[in-house]
Amino acid sequence: MPPSRRRRPKDRKATIALAAAELFCVRGFHNVGIDDIAEAVGITGPAIYRHFPTKQAVLAAAVEELGDSFAETVAAAAGGEDPAERLQAAVRALVRHTLDRRSVARLYQWEGRHLPAEQRARLAERFDATVRTLRDMLLDARPELSRQDAATLMAAALSVIASPSTHRASLARAAAEHTVGACVRALLTADLPAPRRGRPGDPGPERLGLLPRRERLLAEAVRLFHERGYHAVSIADIGEAAGINASSVYTHFSSKAELLAAAYYRATSRLELATAAALVEAGTPAQALRRLVETYVRITFEQSDLAAVYVSESENLPATDRHHLRVAQRRHVDTWVGLVAEPGGGEPPAAIRFRVHAALNVVTDLARSSGRSVTEERTAALVLRLLEPPADD
Repeated sequence: MPPSRRRRPKDRKATIALAAAELFCVRGFHNVGIDDIAEAVGITGPAIYRHFPTKQAVLAAAVEELGDSFAETVAAAAGGEDPAERLQAAVRALVRHTLDRRSVARLYQWEGRHLPAEQRARLAERFDATVRTLRDMLLDARPELSRQDAATLMAAALSVIASPSTHRASLARAAAEHTVGACVRALLTADLPAPRRGRPGDPGPERLGLLPRRERLLAEAVRLFHERGYHAVSIADIGEAAGINASSVYTHFSSKAELLAAAYYRATSRLELATAAALVEAGTPAQALRRLVETYVRITFEQSDLAAVYVSESENLPATDRHHLRVAQRRHVDTWVGLVAEPGGGEPPAAIRFRVHAALNVVTDLARSSGRSVTEERTAALVLRLLEPPADD
């Protein structure tokens, strides 16, 4: 009797896309090869090509599937009659959906830039359409809001929902759903303060021209890493943008990786100094938390490109630098957790850590937003509301 042939699973293509998405999120698109994806799935490298012609096609399939599932999750909750209940149903479904896919939820935001521009635009339009649906749900539930303010609140809420994919803090599934859901409800019921001032403008070329060469290189490297991704930028690109001959760049940095690490260390040092200055002048824990939030928001808004690079390019750092910087990041999160925790309060530290990571993610995402209603004052107010002790259900 001839040996039976092993049948391929019907969802092999989806399995490949999901395995690739997890690897892309952990290591970055350029640090993952076809053989890595094949090994994760348990097949050979050539077998991948029976389903996808290129690695970029695998990324596209993974991003498309995430976009489809996001839209379907929202659409499934859009049929209720009561506006508030319909919105809450969508929130609960999205929280569960994101926690189910915690390892890949930020794939589009972090790695979507590696897709062709036309495909990227099409995917962005579908995502934006789903976000508009959510915004309209919020407007139905809170008709007193302007469209811009509803969009700002929904952007902050979606940032909270996505935040578990940006950190490794551990919390039991039911507790995670409860904590993230409570954070979202706090934001969607918030009253935004009237905007008092616009956002700071980006430094123009004439301002950068006054900087020393090393500082110009750092500033332009961060901008290019944010726009194109670390692997798509060369030393020559950075030198040209800074007005410096490529060979002269090596006078200041021995490699592109060292330049990336220098940008991270600069951001970490600045944050540590600003945090210490903010806390030393506070008289109470509540004052300290407010000053810490306002300081973090100000720094992030002033250097939104650097904040984006900080969260998306860490896997391209040398291993030693990555370890040192993660230790520094944990120290910073510990400072927030210590100030948020009420003396004798009953909220578990792990839940507080989830809320802190959600708050940090909101600041980073809103700083990158182009909405005119997004200001430093409004962002700080939303973060402080998010960090308030959760109301009893």
